[in-house]
Amino acid sequence: MADLFDSSTDRPDQGRAAPRPLADRLRPQSLSDVIGQEQVLGPEAPLGTMLAAGSLGSLIFWGPPGVGKTTIARLLARETDLHFVQISAIFSGVPELRKVFEAAKHRRANGQGTLLFVDEIHRFNKAQQDGFLPYMEDGTILLVGATTENPSFELNAAVLSRSQVLVLTRLTLADLERLVQRAEQDLSRALPLTGEAREALLEMADGDGRALLNLVEQVTAWKVDGKLDVEGLSSRLMKRAVVYDKSGDEHYNLISALHKSVRGSDPDAALYWFTRMLNGGEDPRFLARRLTRMAVEDIGLGDPQAQRVCLDAWETYERLGSPEGELALSQAVIYLALAPKSNANYVAYKAAVKAAKKTGSAPPPKHILNAPTQLMEDQGYGDGYAYDHDAPDGFSGQNYFPDDMKRGVYYIPVERGFERELKKRVDYFAKLRAKRQS
Repeated sequence: MADLFDSSTDRPDQGRAAPRPLADRLRPQSLSDVIGQEQVLGPEAPLGTMLAAGSLGSLIFWGPPGVGKTTIARLLARETDLHFVQISAIFSGVPELRKVFEAAKHRRANGQGTLLFVDEIHRFNKAQQDGFLPYMEDGTILLVGATTENPSFELNAAVLSRSQVLVLTRLTLADLERLVQRAEQDLSRALPLTGEAREALLEMADGDGRALLNLVEQVTAWKVDGKLDVEGLSSRLMKRAVVYDKSGDEHYNLISALHKSVRGSDPDAALYWFTRMLNGGEDPRFLARRLTRMAVEDIGLGDPQAQRVCLDAWETYERLGSPEGELALSQAVIYLALAPKSNANYVAYKAAVKAAKKTGSAPPPKHILNAPTQLMEDQGYGDGYAYDHDAPDGFSGQNYFPDDMKRGVYYIPVERGFERELKKRVDYFAKLRAKRQS
């Protein structure tokens, strides 16, 4: 697509080119002009190293919108003298791909390579992704794919094995400030904003450079006297919706952050991620379920009350609904974060499962089996069973594992919270058992 609109051929009734958006005017002309992404573009970073060595391979750019994926791909083609072709997996199918590959073959026969940039490459199905492989292998195309989704889950293993995945990150506030300064130079005027309002504008962009330039273009079009403060800016601009996909990477990333913040006993971080998910539209019932899981997995018998707190918060949410019900869930978040942590039950359960699978169908020892019939009694069922209530200390110390199985030790309580008391009981019964068996 041409940089300027050709008015002489497409719009004979107009004498000048259509105005170009600010984001297009500020598109970098070289890789050194790209703001941010030093972890990819720096001299010792993957792309810097490839370009210095003169050996660029197929790439997958993974990152959020507006961080430079398309721009970097276009500049790579310029740096390596490759013909740049851009397609979108949303609007392209097999017929379009065939045309692209045929044209790339002709270019190759004439001595020119092709950098094929595929936006939203994860939208192609497995068969379509497989179609790239022969052309990648014989050098007809150098593939650069862009995706906002985790390539591990969305792209074929065959494509991934022939490409290097480069992670592009959302722009920092410092990066966005540099972008605003570049825009002000192009516009030949400063934004009519106070310092706090300027910072609020950067935060509204949420790490998306393209979104920021669109916001800057709106602000500069206003006729205002003096400088707008935060309130004045907010009344004219709607805050950009947060990036959150309830079934995608952000869902799993944020719930992982919440879970680990609770496990790490940080109530402030836990509340932050909890509200981030709510702001993104997460179902509070999913969060209630996950909080209950945390109570049994990471707190367990360290604080048996934690599970009850979660269930009560869940029930309170169901009765109150939104938005009041979320307050009950946030209360559970704080309680879990500050509760003593123990995964002893979780570890014990997994160890017991492993032992149960290993021993198969080994029967219980006969002395702990009931004998409701004479035949079973004749077989020794219940023979020698010691009734614990009749034993000293109410503890017989008998063996309850299968006869040929070595006694297992699965539950090892920690020295925290309520499990301190449980550890005393475990140790007490272990000593009594050793005494009875001797």
